[in-house]
Amino acid sequence: SALLLFISIMTMFMSGVVAIFEYDLKKIIALSTLSQLGMMMFSISLGLYELAFFHLLTHALFKALLFLCAGILIHGAGNTQDIRSFGGLSLNFPLVTACMNLANLSLCGVPFLAGFYSKDLIVELACQYSWGIFVLLMMFICLSLTVLYSVRLTYLSFVGPYGGGTSISVCESDYSLVGPVAILSFTSLVSGPILSWLNFPAPVLIFLPVFLKWGALFFVGVSLLVMLSLQGLTYSYKWGAVSKFSGLMWFLPW
Repeated sequence: SALLLFISIMTMFMSGVVAIFEYDLKKIIALSTLSQLGMMMFSISLGLYELAFFHLLTHALFKALLFLCAGILIHGAGNTQDIRSFGGLSLNFPLVTACMNLANLSLCGVPFLAGFYSKDLIVELACQYSWGIFVLLMMFICLSLTVLYSVRLTYLSFVGPYGGGTSISVCESDYSLVGPVAILSFTSLVSGPILSWLNFPAPVLIFLPVFLKWGALFFVGVSLLVMLSLQGLTYSYKWGAVSKFSGLMWFLPW
């Protein structure tokens, strides 16, 4: 279990760091999936098998929504996957923007969305285990990285300046595209409590000191503020070597 714990934490950390410097929309979401698989393995390494399965179910719902929204954006943005050519897409795709941000917030573990019920439970129960401060710190850092790349994706795609790519807004009039997105958005909102009632008929009792109880939300909030204030750093020359190293997946493909 110690080996699985180490591999899962390193998987979460590596995929989070790489996603921060990635510009391909589909790769960012794929790396996000890799990070959440690391979270499930982390849960299994602690012996929390039911929680890992619970996170698998909730993650499937909001990640399917994220991939569908990404497909609509790529289709509507002239078949480009580079988020640098997006920017200001919220004007052309208001519904998809809302749904994709909902999926992103659920991924980050924002309270009362689907991802919160499974992810926060894994984090809080992990805090009860005596693996040491390093494991807890790495877990919170990996949580922060999830928020960082999610905020960056939202900023560059929907909020930031227009990147110069072509954009058509007819996609949202196609009900075969928007229909599944609307259904998955609804499940991303309500599946958390419903699945938790189905999986855990008895309540889970957690005893934690106050600073650990608020730890996850604190790291999410700080990461949000940091990424909003440092948006330009991803383009800075100072990050050139780090950006290249991370953009090439830490040279793992070679």
